[in-house]
Amino acid sequence: MAIDPTRFCINRKIAPNLSIDAFFQLVHSLGLNKVELRNDMRGGKVTDNHATAEVRSLTKRLGLEIITINALYPFNLPDDALMARAEGLLKDAQTIGAKALVMCPLNDGTPVTADATLAAMKKLAPLFERYGIEGLVEPLGFPASSLRSAVQTQALIRDACVPFRLVLDTFHHHLYEQAEAEFAQNIDINGIGLVHLSGVEDTRPTEQLTDEERIMLSDADVLRSVAQVRRLEKMGYRGIYSFEPFSSVMEGWSATQIEREIRQSINLLQ
Repeated sequence: MAIDPTRFCINRKIAPNLSIDAFFQLVHSLGLNKVELRNDMRGGKVTDNHATAEVRSLTKRLGLEIITINALYPFNLPDDALMARAEGLLKDAQTIGAKALVMCPLNDGTPVTADATLAAMKKLAPLFERYGIEGLVEPLGFPASSLRSAVQTQALIRDACVPFRLVLDTFHHHLYEQAEAEFAQNIDINGIGLVHLSGVEDTRPTEQLTDEERIMLSDADVLRSVAQVRRLEKMGYRGIYSFEPFSSVMEGWSATQIEREIRQSINLLQ
């Protein structure tokens, strides 16, 4: 494969101990220009203690794009508190120049019907439109998740008649038992707004895997993320790939280690 480097993005989850400006500098030093920010970092704020104007100035100076803020949870239970959180994140996205907000479903074993999830999309869509931010829905493959299927997610988006798109995550694709059976004939490549990449080398049964096992790509990756990317490219996907490892081992990584891991993962894909 030969993927244009401008299609690679780095999720801030890879650098839990770096300040936002150090994270931006690291991405820039790699010759990349896209980042995902988060609302679940140690400081609890999307921009740490920086004013939004500082963040915009940093991204402009380094030529970076903020692709998403990650994430609104649980988007499919849109009570007053959720709607208030959504508006707060959308304001943050608008003021820092982020293009999209990722939305994740309830993941505690409580079922949420397809009709309720569809209704939640309809309720949230006008708020996204008001702020000019794209909505990206990410199904979670965990057995406890209330929305596991990428194909079902796209069907709900279509039925709700909302302009949201899908986040396809190679880890969550692997966790959902029916993903392969559903995928090739039913996925809409043009409806994928972002692909999250990570790798897992742990060989325990799939249903036992958690975010803690998610590292970067390797030849021993049981998710076969490289093969998943090759298939997406063959099917015509030309969107963004964002590296999103989750393991706590990254809390001990230096900037040099982070840079090395990103380069190795990109080399595997290229």
